[in-house]
Amino acid sequence: MERKLVMPKTVDFIFDFASPNAYLADKVLRDIATRTEAAIHYIPCLLGGIFKATGNQAPMVAFAPVKGKMAYEMLETRRFIARHNLSAFKMNAHFPVNTLIMMRGAIAAQQDGRLGAYIDAGLAMMWEQNLKMDDEAVYVAAMNDAGFDGVDLLARTQDPAVKAALAANSEAAVARGAFGIPTFYVGDEMFFGKERLGPLEEMLTQ
Repeated sequence: MERKLVMPKTVDFIFDFASPNAYLADKVLRDIATRTEAAIHYIPCLLGGIFKATGNQAPMVAFAPVKGKMAYEMLETRRFIARHNLSAFKMNAHFPVNTLIMMRGAIAAQQDGRLGAYIDAGLAMMWEQNLKMDDEAVYVAAMNDAGFDGVDLLARTQDPAVKAALAANSEAAVARGAFGIPTFYVGDEMFFGKERLGPLEEMLTQ
């Protein structure tokens, strides 16, 4: 009997370090990927660009006029952290942080075949170590400490090809239907937000 080759399932992750929910979702998604034998394909995008293209706003802005809404959002975040034992998470004191440097650096790291390590390091810097990652000196020092060439990465954030790649990723994400981060795709099926990781896992197990 001829054996059929089973292709591994892939989760496309529309990703930006700017979102605390990207950090929280990533930690849980990795466990899901292990359980379902799926691969995570990180797609570096610029959240600000996605917001601008779609007319969306950060929750802290969009929900500000709604009495009780942000308090409830924070309650659900605390519940999520407790449920998944994400005790290393710390809300960055410098939030919101402009992640343009970090995201262009992600493209440069991807060109070097080191995107995974870069994402691991960047998430920790933003959401565990409380670093002000839109400060160029902080960025260089932190990346050096993580085993990268921080000076080289910073210089490459001005490379037209790097800039164009990040812009193209963001435009493609919007064309695909994304309006915020974290957004995930399994094939053509879209899931938005850390609260949708349950249905995403269900789809991976079908």
